[in-house]
Amino acid sequence: MRLGIVVPCYNEQEVLPETVRRLEAVLADLVAAGLVSDDSQAWFVDDGSRDKTWELIESIAKSNRRFRGIKLSRNQGHQRALLAGLMTAEGDALVSIDADLQDDTAVIRTMVERHLEGFEIVYGVRKARTTDTFFKRFTAEGYYKLLGVFGVDVVFNHADFRLMSRRALDAMAEFSEVNLFLRGIVPLLGFRRTEVPYDRAERFAGESKYPLRKMLSFAWEGITSFSAMPLRLISSLGILVFLASLGVTLWILYTRFFTKAAVPGWASIVLPIVMLGGLQLLAIGIVGQYVAKIYLETKRRPRYFVDRVV
Repeated sequence: MRLGIVVPCYNEQEVLPETVRRLEAVLADLVAAGLVSDDSQAWFVDDGSRDKTWELIESIAKSNRRFRGIKLSRNQGHQRALLAGLMTAEGDALVSIDADLQDDTAVIRTMVERHLEGFEIVYGVRKARTTDTFFKRFTAEGYYKLLGVFGVDVVFNHADFRLMSRRALDAMAEFSEVNLFLRGIVPLLGFRRTEVPYDRAERFAGESKYPLRKMLSFAWEGITSFSAMPLRLISSLGILVFLASLGVTLWILYTRFFTKAAVPGWASIVLPIVMLGGLQLLAIGIVGQYVAKIYLETKRRPRYFVDRVV
């Protein structure tokens, strides 16, 4: 079996030399064990880095036959860079892993062994989130559970560390959507799948490319790309507000006609403005997010351009 390892990179010059060293050791071990063929390679995808990441990739690819480089024409984001690598790299099976070395490269051998047993997709799943802060752990696990409530089929505590067979990759190529959330797309493929647990480490070097703002944006992308539940919640919320407004209306009428405590005109003006105004803004905002997705999808713009492969 020819194996390909796809590594999306964005400003990873500090960690790249160690990533190369570890992946070369993994490939050499797999070849020596007779699990993969000698022409197996690792593919680094440069997502428009602004440091010397591409210069390093180019130099490594020209001097070491185990590595190849894919340069995108501009920064497209992690998911598109990963997709570009998966659609460009060669191999009977591809493993995707981030360059920061938080995912355990030694687990790749276990993934290959599971694939050789007949599994088309092998997910790398974190055993625990002990290296995360309380806030990161609470929000991340809560997000996976929220996706489940919304009906999105995702693998709990799995990011983008996985092995996919060529048949699974060909099936994924049929998905043409612009709004990418690969963690939701891959489970839709079906095929025989399994999970491999591992311990996630701290970032080896450099800085995280996912600050809170990007994490929230990515989380919202996952929900709105695979679930219409927010739209249904708007309908449910509208019914609740209508019932609440009906109750308040009865209270206003009671106060107006049976007590002397009513301030003329206050309740009938303020309550509708506060309740219905807030609800309308919320509803318009959520509907607007879905309309924006429709707008992006209907234009059918290419998701990435490959500048060169070395």
